[in-house]
Amino acid sequence: MVNILIVEDDPMVAQINLQFIEKINNQTSVDIAKNVKEAMSIIENKVVDLLLLDIYMPEENGLTFLKYIREQGYKIDAILITAASDVEQIQTAFRYGAVDYLIKPFEFERFKQSLLRYKKGQTFFNKTENINQSDIDGELLNKTIAGNESELKLPKGVTKETLQVIVKKMNDFKGNEFSTDEISKHVDISRVSVRKYLKFLTEIEVLEESLNYGIGRPIYSYKLKQDHLKYLKAYMD
Repeated sequence: MVNILIVEDDPMVAQINLQFIEKINNQTSVDIAKNVKEAMSIIENKVVDLLLLDIYMPEENGLTFLKYIREQGYKIDAILITAASDVEQIQTAFRYGAVDYLIKPFEFERFKQSLLRYKKGQTFFNKTENINQSDIDGELLNKTIAGNESELKLPKGVTKETLQVIVKKMNDFKGNEFSTDEISKHVDISRVSVRKYLKFLTEIEVLEESLNYGIGRPIYSYKLKQDHLKYLKAYMD
């Protein structure tokens, strides 16, 4: 069982995170702290394996707290769940040992992916005494080794040919935002299929996703990160 501590000052967001966790695995032990002081009290009195940690909180910054638990030697992992999206804070989080970083708002599937990847890693470490390079590449980095090169696999249902068509069309927007419907219309591929490709590209950080609220259902908008197109190379070779 993984013992999770949600550190979040917004009660509604904390409850959403709790519901997401229970939806994935209702056997997980979960505590909630609304500030760093409460979180510290919990950590001092019970075993915590994983923090779901906000950055912007009253009195003390979440990154300062993460730095503190590293300095004190607590063996606790952390997934940052926060609205903070500037590069410096994201880099700082990973330097302090964060295992993932989720920017609000995010979808349940991205949250689920993060939590399941963490649990998979913990299971792997707990059952293994010695780790070789193929273990690291295959289990921890989700890579398969082919000859002397590492090749990343595309998700099921995503093909190189269609991916190339969609990426080419995204380039036509020249750094401007676009929607799933706009791509679907221009490449003559169903909205459901296009959504699968955009989701994949968002997960590997080729796309920046934002959720826009207006009249009717929320609309997801995307923007191509031109300098991140290099991340696709390993999937396309």
